[in-house]
Amino acid sequence: MLTTGFIMLSGGLLDPNPGLIFWTTVTFLIVLFILKKFTWGPMLNALEEREKGIQDSIDRAQTAKEEAEEVLRKNSELLAKADAEAEKIVREGKEYGDKLRADITEKAHAEATRMIATAKEEIEQEKRRALTELRTEVADLAVKGAEKIIMANLDAAKQKNIIDSMIKDLSENRN
Repeated sequence: MLTTGFIMLSGGLLDPNPGLIFWTTVTFLIVLFILKKFTWGPMLNALEEREKGIQDSIDRAQTAKEEAEEVLRKNSELLAKADAEAEKIVREGKEYGDKLRADITEKAHAEATRMIATAKEEIEQEKRRALTELRTEVADLAVKGAEKIIMANLDAAKQKNIIDSMIKDLSENRN
């Protein structure tokens, strides 16, 4: 069958050939069996092992994340407790300082009041003692003056001289 310069073979690619179909199927099944026996199993096992490794890594990462979150939570609690404790210590220190300052101020005020009262008392005693001494001295001078006046003739000039003399004696005794 020659026509126009092309050779036509019987049976094209689209024409079914039962022998070819049979041997293609047998070859496919043999290759499939070999792949399944020697390649497919180890490949699936390797994939399963890799999947398990990845899952283990994910699980470890999740566990590490949970542990880190727990540690962070505990640290936050400890920090909050430490802040509260520090605030309490500062507050107690301030209260103690205020109380101590009030006590010291009260004691100083009481001491100052006591010292003022003591000083007033001492001044009053000194004043009384000075007045007593002055009265005694005036009485002595009055007696001496009266004695001198009586002893002398009682004329005005002599009395004046006697009084001036007593005043002069009194001034000298004071110094």
